[in-house]
Amino acid sequence: MGEGWQLLTIRGIPLRIHPSWFVILLLATLAFQQQYALSLGGQLAPAALWAVALVTALALFVSVLLHELGHSLVALRQGVKVKSITLFLLGGVASVERECSTARGALMVAAAGPAVSLVLGFGLLASTHTASHVAPVLGQMVERLGALNLILGLFNLLPGLPLDGGLIVKALVWQFSGSQRRGVEVANACGRFLSLFAVGMGTVLLLRGGGIAGAWLILLGWFGLGAARNQKQMLVVQQALKDLKVRDVAQRRFRVLEADTTLRELSRLRLGAAPPIAEAGDGAPPPAERETNGPAEWLLVCDRGRWQGFIDDEPLQSLPVQCWDRERVGDHLQPLSSLPSIPESAPLWQAALQLDDGNHQRLLVLSPAGLPCGTVERPELGDAVLKKLGLRLPANLLTVARRENGYPLGMALGQVARGMVSSGEVSPLTDSVSR
Repeated sequence: MGEGWQLLTIRGIPLRIHPSWFVILLLATLAFQQQYALSLGGQLAPAALWAVALVTALALFVSVLLHELGHSLVALRQGVKVKSITLFLLGGVASVERECSTARGALMVAAAGPAVSLVLGFGLLASTHTASHVAPVLGQMVERLGALNLILGLFNLLPGLPLDGGLIVKALVWQFSGSQRRGVEVANACGRFLSLFAVGMGTVLLLRGGGIAGAWLILLGWFGLGAARNQKQMLVVQQALKDLKVRDVAQRRFRVLEADTTLRELSRLRLGAAPPIAEAGDGAPPPAERETNGPAEWLLVCDRGRWQGFIDDEPLQSLPVQCWDRERVGDHLQPLSSLPSIPESAPLWQAALQLDDGNHQRLLVLSPAGLPCGTVERPELGDAVLKKLGLRLPANLLTVARRENGYPLGMALGQVARGMVSSGEVSPLTDSVSR
């Protein structure tokens, strides 16, 4: 959907306006103007009718904002960071960093929005009589806003994703079954049924001359079907992160040098000339093809077939050029244990979590014997997961992802992995896995 324009910040939560919001603001203003023109007759001038209609439309979206703030404030109390609230064509949406770690917390967050709308609706309807004594037009405005807030609250309680009612169903199934995944599957199935029903009803209304009402139902149904498809894909992504192992995606984005290689040869390597490369031995892999994109490849060091450590560019930066011919790589080693590493038998979700939490560019993959056998980076993880989804990434997109050392198509696999851990779908990392 995109982020839109940020207007202000509420309790540290950015409030954004998506360009599509102006479309619905215009349609709502037009609808309210027609209603006021029928009910108020000649009591107000045409310009005043338009002004009241615009104020009513803006007040309605303030109600939508309060609905989303209800979700957001409860999420903050549950320890979940809210990234933004965005008003768009179909209302509003709160974007959170992760899901609640408990079914009870998820239920409270889901129920908070409809609760705010229902309280607003009943409160406004209860004050309609008082507002009418102040001004008839104010009474009508309050009555309409009260009824719309009730409709907003009740509509969002429909039991299907992506509506709040679907989130409530997911939390309840999660609570009683102990499986968040099962909750998502049940709520997603309900949401798909409701979306198909909305599309069917909207089509019938259009054929019978329903006009805007039919088109609106079809739009809501289409949005719901898209959300259901996204939820299904998310389940596949989570399953892929659990099923695939690091060994399935590992590459060899490092080169192997002998310890007696001079710093001059190291400099030539960094400048693009190929220096002598160690022969594989005692578990050392053959040299990798040089990678021209992405972060600089690691340089691991062997001494007569045994791993000694790795070297970076620090000696080239700190020592005079005159010393490069007599200084050896073996004199400036750093221990392999200082590189971020992961066992080849670890599932992909652990690699995604470790890459993001440590802000690492790559991980060193270790064999069962604890020896380097490859590396893993974000592009490989994303490509493997996309293949599980049945999508083959074009070579140019993978090249771009490698150049930026990011996930293809902006996939947030680290965030997905954190959600899996927080929901109890997988067990947290142990010290033996990450360092």
